[in-house]
Amino acid sequence: MGVVTYNYDSTSPVAPARLFKAFVLEADKVWPIAAPHAIKSIEVEANPGPGCIVKINFVEGLPFQYMKHQIGGHDENKFSYSYSLIEGGPLGNKLEKINYENKFEAAVGGGSVCKSSMKFYTFGDYVITEDEIKALIKGSEGVYKAIEAYLLANPDACN
Repeated sequence: MGVVTYNYDSTSPVAPARLFKAFVLEADKVWPIAAPHAIKSIEVEANPGPGCIVKINFVEGLPFQYMKHQIGGHDENKFSYSYSLIEGGPLGNKLEKINYENKFEAAVGGGSVCKSSMKFYTFGDYVITEDEIKALIKGSEGVYKAIEAYLLANPDACN
């Protein structure tokens, strides 16, 4: 097994507190409404909090039917959260899991910067390439941008 770490930043005109709430605290409600082109539903399989499993079900026609995340934890004061993709989605037979650590920070001039650190745990001697990582990020950006657009169009959401 190998481990590849990749860091990625994305900017948003939305404040960190609202993004954190939409992506962490109210994801099961917000995501299917904000990204109906991709997200069918989100199921929390245990009490919300560290260790619980969250299943994200995708709409028909996408490359994956679902993904399961295991929640690592979150800090509402620092707008940070962590989780691991443990089943479904892009894992296939090459990736054991992907760990994510994300933090929303205030950007200079308003809005926010999402700082992400991803660790890809591969099976055997497989080495994930930067192009493969960028393709995975591009796929998830569609949902991220849809949630951002939803928050901009609905100023009372996730306050």
